[in-house]
Amino acid sequence: MRRAVGLVLVGIASVQIGAAFAKGLFGEVSPTTIVWLRLLTSTLVLLLWVRPSLRGRSRADWYVVVGFGLSLGLMNWAIYQSFARIPIGIAVTIEFVGPLTLALLGSRRVRDLVWVGLAAAGVVLLGAEPADLDPVGVGFALLAGAAWAAYILLSARTGARWEGLDGLAVASLVAVLPLTPYVLAAHGDVLLDGRVLAVGLAVGLLSSVIPYSCELVALRTLPPSVFGILMSLEPAAAAVAALVVLGELLTALQVAAIACVVAAVAGATATSRGGPVHAEPAPD
Repeated sequence: MRRAVGLVLVGIASVQIGAAFAKGLFGEVSPTTIVWLRLLTSTLVLLLWVRPSLRGRSRADWYVVVGFGLSLGLMNWAIYQSFARIPIGIAVTIEFVGPLTLALLGSRRVRDLVWVGLAAAGVVLLGAEPADLDPVGVGFALLAGAAWAAYILLSARTGARWEGLDGLAVASLVAVLPLTPYVLAAHGDVLLDGRVLAVGLAVGLLSSVIPYSCELVALRTLPPSVFGILMSLEPAAAAVAALVVLGELLTALQVAAIACVVAAVAGATATSRGGPVHAEPAPD
């Protein structure tokens, strides 16, 4: 158990450090290009590792995995657009409203109103200093949260139709394809810069390959409820990583908002009958 918890924490730290390093490149590389490099890295690793079987698939199988891939791509693209406009810790906090809402919509218990109230308090606190937040960045974070909720729903359906990691590997390819023509046409020259390419690939390893690997190993022995509670630490981890790597400072109200959402996610996960708020590898 202790080893599994350690692996999840390593995965969380890796995701958020990768995001912070990615944002540090936004001055010379567009967020879309960084997202593409991240998705490309994870796609190549997954395809080489999993070697998914595509024969004998029904039309329904393909509909589900394509939807899964599109939600994965939209989620990553939207949150990186948000990172470019607002602090990373706040963006990740707002994004968590998506899976939290999904978890609470399936509940009919009065006590779950406590978690709704905590999450709402967090959102209100973030809105108390609107001058500090770009509304477009907030909108992208909300879009990422909605895509995350769709990702969670479609991941379960994909897992039921595709064996092992086959579905995730194919979905990763689906996620990267729509961005490829735009990135190559608009920013292909940037990809010739060895330093940018190396950092972009490193972000892919930090943000996708390492956390996916850690979490998949951890979930073999770690109860999903414990995993979900650990994942609630992501907004706080994002804020710390952004502070250390980028020097992003948050106000006392913003820190309080993050704490409210972390508590809401952890509480909803701990008391959920239907499983954790989030039981898939982290997208951020």
